[in-house]
Amino acid sequence: MQTRNVIRAILFVLFFSIGAASLSSAVLCDDLVRYYRNRKLLREAQESLDRLKLLNNDYDMLLSQLENDPNLVKRIARSTMGTEPDDPNMVYPKASGELLAAARRVLADDADQGPVEPVMPEWLSRCNKPDARIILFICGVALVLISFICFRPVKQPPEKEE
Repeated sequence: MQTRNVIRAILFVLFFSIGAASLSSAVLCDDLVRYYRNRKLLREAQESLDRLKLLNNDYDMLLSQLENDPNLVKRIARSTMGTEPDDPNMVYPKASGELLAAARRVLADDADQGPVEPVMPEWLSRCNKPDARIILFICGVALVLISFICFRPVKQPPEKEE
């Protein structure tokens, strides 16, 4: 009799917890979708903020170099403006526009190929459909009812007096 009660209690907990989880996921599906979307937006905003901090640091470093080295403007003017160098004994490499564009594409592809995480889990996108939510809700209610009806404590029959 004692093992039967233990088995009934285990089955009650199992059926009730599965039913309650499916009920809560059906009811809270919209909130979970909103949570995952907000989490993605927050991550993108953080990445943008990190990029802006790096750009600020680079800009500050460039300004400090300009203040410390007055010849820096002359050195970068040639590469920035595309002017020819004054020294005839110096050889400067020249790159074509197509070669630079190809290098830019390769670098951009490498930068964009970071690990892409899905916006929300696959189970949540499946549960977000209205038909699936209704079915999940009904199944959860059925499991909770089954756990209360079938696995309730059994009352002992009264003993007969002789």
